[in-house]
Order: sequence, then structure tokens, then C-alpha cells
Amino acid sequence: MKVLALCGALHADSANRRALLVAVEAAPDGVEVTLDTLLSKLPLFNLDVERQAPHPQVAALRSAVADSDALLIACPEYGFSLPGVLKNAIDWLIGTGELENKLVATLAVVAGPGRGQRGLDALHIPLSAVSARVFGRVPIVVLHAATPADDAHLRAELRSLLEVLLAEHTKIR
Repeated sequence: MKVLALCGALHADSANRRALLVAVEAAPDGVEVTLDTLLSKLPLFNLDVERQAPHPQVAALRSAVADSDALLIACPEYGFSLPGVLKNAIDWLIGTGELENKLVATLAVVAGPGRGQRGLDALHIPLSAVSARVFGRVPIVVLHAATPADDAHLRAELRSLLEVLLAEHTKIR
């Protein structure tokens, strides 16, 4: 199963991006996770641009999503919502069908309990517009001064999410 990992945080050292790198390593047998690097290069969603010709980065994102069996989305919470870069990417994908009924696992790596849930809930709204099959939706608490126990916890949570995607993918094949 091919999983495309998308990160809503653009800075290289974000906890959510690091989590997706862990997911690449922690993937169970039969699961290949690829971290996407296209979101920062997408133009703002604009139907006038869409009507002229597909922007090369938009076309590349659409192709990557279409070629994947599932998505793994790390969604930090910004201003009690999802990051604009994720909403922009979803807007580019909604009208062309790549997200229709797609298996999607969502996560947010947070520094403490009670954080991140609003961002994940906000992410679910546009995903529900395309009938994406969403799993996860629970923040993963990892302290800023991560300990080996935190690393093991993160690795186990990510592996579990990927195993859920694999089981669902196997059901629909």
C-alpha cells in the first residue's frame, strides 16, 4: 500500500514533520510511506488559474494523491483551526476527485493534553466534503524535550495508524 504523507507545517523542524519522518521508518511490512514536499510550492487556490491550465505543482500534487492508496496528514493547530497550506491543498483537490473516498489518517503532534483537537476537527470538515474515509483524529502528545519513551510512544501510535489504513485498504481490494 502506498501512503502519501502531507504535513501542514512548512518549517523543516516541526514536530509534525518529524513525526511523518518517523512514520516512513515505522511503516509496517506492505506499507510504503512517502513524504510529500509539494504543499509549500502550491499557488493559492484560484479558479481563474485552474481554467487557464493546470499549474505544474498542482498537477504534481494531484498525480501524487491519485497514485497513493491512502494519505497520512499531520495537521498542527493554527489559530484553533487547520493550517492554510492544508486547506489550500485540499481546495485544489476537491474539484478533480483525487480525494473522493480516499483513505486518510490524520494526526497532530502536540506538546500537551488538550491541544490540537480543534485543528483536526477543522481538517475533517473539507475531507468530509469529498467523502474521505478518515481515521485517527486524535492528537499525539509528545513533550518538547522528547524522551525515549515519547519516541517509542510516537512510533507505536504512527505504526498503529498505518496498520489501520492497511487493514482498511485490504478490505476494499
